[in-house]
Amino acid sequence: MAEAKKEKPAKGTLGLKRRFYIVEGDRIRREKPFCPKCGPGVFLAKHSDRVSCGRCGYTEFASKQGKS
Repeated sequence: MAEAKKEKPAKGTLGLKRRFYIVEGDRIRREKPFCPKCGPGVFLAKHSDRVSCGRCGYTEFASKQGKS
């Protein structure tokens, strides 16, 4: 049997660079923090309770506010 062809993504979709950076006038703002171990260029992934680096495994847990 012939396999169904996969649809190609529509042209003009945002690439990874546009998701990590926001252009404001003549300045670029980074959306995510950098990894302190790996240095600039390696972003930390945001999870519900932590931020973590996919390259080295560095993790910062969010402080729980509201606990007495």
